[in-house]
Amino acid sequence: MLTLRRLVVTALYILAALPPGLRAQQGGATPPAVARLVAEPAAISLVAGQTRAFTVRAFAADGREIPNAFVRVMAGTRAVRFTDSTVTATVAGRYEATASAQGTDGRSVTLAIPIQVTWPRVTTLTVSGPAGALYAGRTVPLRVTGMHADGSERPGLSATWQSANPKVATINRFGDVTAVGPGTTTVTAEAEGATARMTVTVVANPVAKVEITVAESQVRQGDVVRLTAVAKRANGSAVADAPITWSYTYVPDDSILPAGLPGGAGIVQFDRFTGNYPGRYTLLAQSAGVTAQTSLQVVPREVRQRIQVTSRGNINTSHTSDLWPWTGRDGRDYVLVGTWGGDGYALVFDITDMDNIVKTDSVKVDARTINDVTVSPDGRYGVLSREGASNRQNGVVILDLADPAHPKIASTFTQELTGGVHNMFATNDYLFAVSGGAKYVIVDVRDIYTPKYVSEYRHPNARLHDLWVRDGIAYSAQGGVGVVVVDVGNGTYGGTIEQPKLITTYPVNSGHEIYPYVQKKTGRTYLFIGDEEMSRRGRTWEGTNYALSGPDGKPPRNGVAQTSGGYTHIVDFTDPMKPLPVGRYHLEDYGAHDIIVEDDVLYQAYYDGGVRVVDVSGELLGNLYDQNREIAVFKPYDPDAYTPNAPFVMNAMPWKGRVLFTDFNSGLWAAKLVPKSFVP
Repeated sequence: MLTLRRLVVTALYILAALPPGLRAQQGGATPPAVARLVAEPAAISLVAGQTRAFTVRAFAADGREIPNAFVRVMAGTRAVRFTDSTVTATVAGRYEATASAQGTDGRSVTLAIPIQVTWPRVTTLTVSGPAGALYAGRTVPLRVTGMHADGSERPGLSATWQSANPKVATINRFGDVTAVGPGTTTVTAEAEGATARMTVTVVANPVAKVEITVAESQVRQGDVVRLTAVAKRANGSAVADAPITWSYTYVPDDSILPAGLPGGAGIVQFDRFTGNYPGRYTLLAQSAGVTAQTSLQVVPREVRQRIQVTSRGNINTSHTSDLWPWTGRDGRDYVLVGTWGGDGYALVFDITDMDNIVKTDSVKVDARTINDVTVSPDGRYGVLSREGASNRQNGVVILDLADPAHPKIASTFTQELTGGVHNMFATNDYLFAVSGGAKYVIVDVRDIYTPKYVSEYRHPNARLHDLWVRDGIAYSAQGGVGVVVVDVGNGTYGGTIEQPKLITTYPVNSGHEIYPYVQKKTGRTYLFIGDEEMSRRGRTWEGTNYALSGPDGKPPRNGVAQTSGGYTHIVDFTDPMKPLPVGRYHLEDYGAHDIIVEDDVLYQAYYDGGVRVVDVSGELLGNLYDQNREIAVFKPYDPDAYTPNAPFVMNAMPWKGRVLFTDFNSGLWAAKLVPKSFVP
């Protein structure tokens, strides 16, 4: 049965209007307010893989069409993608897109667009599995692959399975074949009228015993144990082609028995094991019906510390966005802070004494919102991103930080950035600026008074939100695709700063925040990839009726607390061509935002979940939240905030042994962690 999913769930914004004038207003007289939207077609019906024309038209209350109205279509899945004039489907299902435009009194005019996508017919079917004979007693999964006439593969295909001789091998409804006794049989898979067959040969089982070589006997919650075992014949020689499968049993630690077991006790994956909760685990290694076991004691991780606020930079006349700390040329420490819907103000604070933060100056630019701020690693220049500029040019404003307490504007750069800049990344010589969610533009800022366009990178069918550059490689979070990795000067993959070259992509249903981290102890590269789901629709708790703007078009003061969803994905990216999705940091009732990792500690801005400090040492596997890896959590309640007592942390960063973070409603905060010895 097809399921109904609303595409607004993950808040992936795709402009999808015709004619192009619907996507941007380039100036001139203010157009009339939108009263009605019309989609053509009103309901979309597609076969997966098909593209068809699609438009959204806007009309005023008197019936006139508004050719310059700004219309957007909201989507939250890679299953359906919009361009300026088309819609393309890739996965069957029933969906609902929402088109929206600004109406009278700042209210939105919306239109629901039902979408039904069906699969094309499966034309060919193939069955694949392990090569060679199976040892009696062994169970292996077979895979069925269905192809459409256009050569595309049908995902999630289910088949009906049958074995011609169950005395040789049996097969269940999932395609798991179990070798019973020596001989040959044929297994058959059937799906949607297509049929495929595979011959299975079973030979006598040579495995007499299994020897486990796991060295650990005691580990902490979340510690990863490498699983190794060897299948052997009766004479002690190894059976090289006998695979090992792992499982475990679990007896809870006495400390958690009164509260009951909260969920899955441990994880076995990628030949690794980790225990989420304290207790005794018995690891079972099995090969062709022969089993061996060993036991592990998992003890509490005990990394918790207190977090203590030491000072603040109060901002309660507007919303607060991003922050970036740096050491100035005068040897003192500063932080640059942006405002959201704050008429283009950025603030500068002296944070040399983190117990006494002092505002030193502000910078006013032509913008509605300064969503992102950044400073070059050498402290030579800073940058403010612009959205909602009065002249619709947007772009970035580059600051001269020669006098860090009182920055002055060096230049404004708008080439290829008129659609608004939401995020940026700065190196000493180059600035990477996200342009209208479509691409990132690389700017030469060696002379900050005359910045120069260098190059750009645009990935097809994606909505770019964030990027981070490390060692000449740009890692970006792009909704509709996932992670996009590009050589922008590393050279290993043939890219230069003038000619960026795609390295790889990694599909993940997340396209908001990204941070690449290299663990010094293990040498592993982990990507931390954050969701941002501003709608909780479809969850048990769907959140609050929050609005970013009031009837006057400005952020409402003393409004309703905002809510969020989504979490942080963790991918082992040590080999970028073979990424492994090993873990996550997931709290169901809150949503992830900005991410920084330093010295094996994750500093996570978790929106209404506050600022969260998490231990990410060692190999990672599973949900960090389940493993008691949280070091500290703080939710910034403030009765005098822009929205009172409504924590919504936008950014968090470590700075010289302290924690700096900005809250959407209450400004800048500084805190420190109290050593564990002080925790009762």
